[in-house]
Amino acid sequence: MPGYRTRRSCAVAAVLALCVVLSGCSGEETGGGKVVLQYTWWGNPDRAARTEEAVALFEERHPGVEVQTSFAGYEAYKQKLATQAAGGDAPDVMQLDYRMIDQYASGGVLLDLRGEVRTEDIERGLLATGVVDGKQYAIPQGRGTETVVYDTKAWERSGVPLPREGWTWDQWADAMRELREKTGRPGGTDPGQSEDAFEVWLRGQGKELYTDDRRLGFDADDLAEWWTFTDRLRREGAVSPAEQTTQLDGAVENTPLGRGTAISDFNWDAPSSGYLALVEGGVTLAPMPSAGDGTPGQYFKPSMFMGVGASTPHAKRAAQLVDFLVNDPDAAKILGATRGIPVNETIREDIAPELKDFDKTIADFQASLDGTLNAPPKAPPSGDSALQTTFQRDYDQVSYERMSPREAAENYITEAKAELRS
Repeated sequence: MPGYRTRRSCAVAAVLALCVVLSGCSGEETGGGKVVLQYTWWGNPDRAARTEEAVALFEERHPGVEVQTSFAGYEAYKQKLATQAAGGDAPDVMQLDYRMIDQYASGGVLLDLRGEVRTEDIERGLLATGVVDGKQYAIPQGRGTETVVYDTKAWERSGVPLPREGWTWDQWADAMRELREKTGRPGGTDPGQSEDAFEVWLRGQGKELYTDDRRLGFDADDLAEWWTFTDRLRREGAVSPAEQTTQLDGAVENTPLGRGTAISDFNWDAPSSGYLALVEGGVTLAPMPSAGDGTPGQYFKPSMFMGVGASTPHAKRAAQLVDFLVNDPDAAKILGATRGIPVNETIREDIAPELKDFDKTIADFQASLDGTLNAPPKAPPSGDSALQTTFQRDYDQVSYERMSPREAAENYITEAKAELRS
C-alpha cells in the first residue's frame, strides 16, 4: 500500500540518522595491531575471484592491513546492507548502486571522500553522480551503459535490418514487429516495465526522471504516452507477453532472451555477459534507440560505486583501499571489466589492448559511443528504490489489462509524489 511505503521510508531515514549520531562517526585510526577492514560487494563468482586477487595485492602492499571480504547476489546484498546501516554497523568499505547513494548519504551512513581519493583521471560527469549536497560520498568504480542485446544468429537469419547507431524508437518498434513476423517469436522484452528504458526514452524528449530538487521530472502525460506505446506492441505480440515480463527479477536467465522466447532484450552492457551461456547463437550489443530528432537518451552511468562508512575507525585506510581499486593499474588489470569499464581514463586506455572476450566486446561497444552521449543525471533521490517496484507493479496492471495506460500513469504519479515528499 502507498501509505505503508511512505511511512517506512521515513522510519528508515530516521533510524539511519540516529545510528550515525550514536556511533560518533569517528574517522580516526586506532593504534596498535593490524588494521582490519570489512569490504562488501554484490556480484557473481567471477567478480569474487578477481576481487579477492586484487585485495590480496592491496594487502601485500599494505602489510599492516587485513581486508575481510564478503559478497552476495544483488537483492540479498541490498537487504543486508540496509540492515547493517540501520543498525549502525555499516562495513568500512562498501559497493553501492546508483540508487543507494542519496539514501545513505542523507542518512549519514557515508563518509565524504573529497580529497581522500584521487579523482583527477575520472570523467567529471561520472564523478558528479556520486555527489550529494556538495560532498563526494561515493566514487564510481566502473562505467556502463544500457544496450539492446540480441541473439546474433537469430536476428541475422531473420533478414530484418540490424540495429544501428542513431535508430529511433519507431524504428526499433518496427524491427520488433518484423522479427515477430519472420521468426514467430517476440522481437524483444516488453520495456514498459523498465524504469531504466523509460528514462532513456524520456531523456530523448529533453526531460529527466528527477529534477535537481529531487522531484519528478515528468508528468502523467509523458508516462501514459510511454505505456501506450509499449502496450500496443505487447498487444500485437511484437514484445513479450505479461506472463513473461512479470517473471523478470534482474537475472538474465529469467529474461525472455535468456529463456529463448524472444530475440532481444534491454540490459546493461556488463551483465549482458551472462547471455553467452544461454544463447547458442551468441549475442551482440547495439545502441539504445534515440528520439525521432536523433536526440540520444542513452548515457554512460557508473555501473557501481565505492563508499566508506562514516563510523569506520579506519577512515584513511578505507579510503586507501578505494583509491587502490579505482586507480591502481595492476588492480585494474586483475579486475578487467567485471565491474564495467574502468572510470579512470588513463587506466581505461592502458588496459584496452589487453582486454579479451566479452570484456573487449564491452570496451569496443563503449568506445563506439564515446562523444555521442549526453552527461549522466545525478544519483536519484532515495525514494527511487521503492518507486522502481511501484513502476513495475503499475505497468503489470496495464499488461494484464486491468488498467489503461492513462489510469496506471496517474496512479503512479500520485504515489511517486507521496514517496518523494516523505
